[in-house]
Amino acid sequence: MTLQELLDSLEVTTAYGDLRVEVLDVTDDSRLVKPGSLFVAIRGERVDGHRFVPQVQEKGAVGVVVEEPIRAQVAEGQALFPVICVPNSRKALGLLAARLHSIPSSQLTMIGVTGTNGKTTVTHLAKSLLEAQGHSVGLLGTVGYSYGEKQLSASHTTPGAVPLQGMLAEMVTAGMDVAVMEVSSHALAMDRVAGCEFDIVVFTNLTQDHLDFHSTFDQYFQAKKRLFTDFVRNEQKAKPKRALINADDPYAAALVESCLIPVWTYGIHQSADISAEHVELSMKGTTFSVKSPCGPLHVTSQLVGEHNVSNMLAAIGIGLAMGMSPSAVERMLASVTNVPGRFERIQEGQPFTVVVDYAHTEDALHRLLLAAKAVKRGRVITVFGCGGDRDPGKRPKMGQVAVRESDWVVLTSDNPRTENPRVILQQIEMGIRDIPASQRCSYEVIADRAQAIIRAIDVARHDDLVLIAGKGHEDYQILGTEKIHFDDREVAREAIRQRMSRV
Repeated sequence: MTLQELLDSLEVTTAYGDLRVEVLDVTDDSRLVKPGSLFVAIRGERVDGHRFVPQVQEKGAVGVVVEEPIRAQVAEGQALFPVICVPNSRKALGLLAARLHSIPSSQLTMIGVTGTNGKTTVTHLAKSLLEAQGHSVGLLGTVGYSYGEKQLSASHTTPGAVPLQGMLAEMVTAGMDVAVMEVSSHALAMDRVAGCEFDIVVFTNLTQDHLDFHSTFDQYFQAKKRLFTDFVRNEQKAKPKRALINADDPYAAALVESCLIPVWTYGIHQSADISAEHVELSMKGTTFSVKSPCGPLHVTSQLVGEHNVSNMLAAIGIGLAMGMSPSAVERMLASVTNVPGRFERIQEGQPFTVVVDYAHTEDALHRLLLAAKAVKRGRVITVFGCGGDRDPGKRPKMGQVAVRESDWVVLTSDNPRTENPRVILQQIEMGIRDIPASQRCSYEVIADRAQAIIRAIDVARHDDLVLIAGKGHEDYQILGTEKIHFDDREVAREAIRQRMSRV
């Protein structure tokens, strides 16, 4: 495709040079530039891509896209090197990548799920629902990227703009007809999904997270809102669209008002288009009835906790919006056993329950503990920590939630990254100490995560529930800048076996 053809998708401020050159790929990484590449210069947090224009020209780039005018050097007698100036190079990157791949989102039913918590469960349920209906579904999210025969680990919840468009194009080539995606606030704020047009969009909830990136809670909300405004416009598609918004969340009304496509609300506690009634919770699973625009449903699920009722309502909305019958939705939900790292039970024949969960925000931990308290028979023992180089404001709040809602807490490391784990733990403890002793349970601090898990399992008694929170499906721990293998599930399983061997 020529550079001129690619530019048809962009708002261009100025352009000069030979625009008839063939473009073979688009990249914002100067290290990946090769002959035939179009380089898009992006101002990053640490590095400004505009610095690398001379280098990419020497490496054979056929042109550059910039936000500030740059006059590239050319040898005498050569055609002028193409330089295209745009208002927003991040947005341009996604649009160019999409155009180069023939706009793959126009050839797929695109389902995007955003929110602080619940994205992974909703997308996994949606994938199972739609595959049961006969669709071929690709899934992109926190646990990984899977489509066709490919199973890739996830570097981000939502891939970068260039790999995202490449993956969507591979889905089209593989004959897939649906893409289900977790869409993070980072991806929306940084235009990673530019070039995508969504058909069904879901809002799960909004609670404190990522304020190290967004600065304010309103900025966080405005980023999420973009999925319901900027990326659902009918540009390449004419078929009906649908938004699903959690009526139980305080931001629901503002989102409904802003949304550009028809909305179904869903909820447990507030009036909604898709609503749950007669909810019954146990450690074995959940049952509830549903009123919906397509008729009633009765759900029996192996998923545990009221938060999963909300997640299932969102998935039900996706299935109904895709034309599934209520009875077909019921059958599929009954067959799902678990979502990786989401209230995942570790069974080694022990007389107590061990659960691994990804909960790593105050709200997610609170929901997890409420789910545990609703089904517990003994004590709730919670193991958790907070990640380093991330929003420190949630650390004392998570500590408070843990000691208020548990019977015993073990504070430990999560992914400390470049922060001192002891400092992170002290910040968690600051919140705990603000609570009167009469309103909180006992706790201890064990910085080594493996030892903390072993300790919790060793003190568990018959019918107790051990919750290991924060990392869920992750099979690594980040210490400094080094990523080491570490899986809560493996550590817990081995700790249970060791304890059982001593009985």
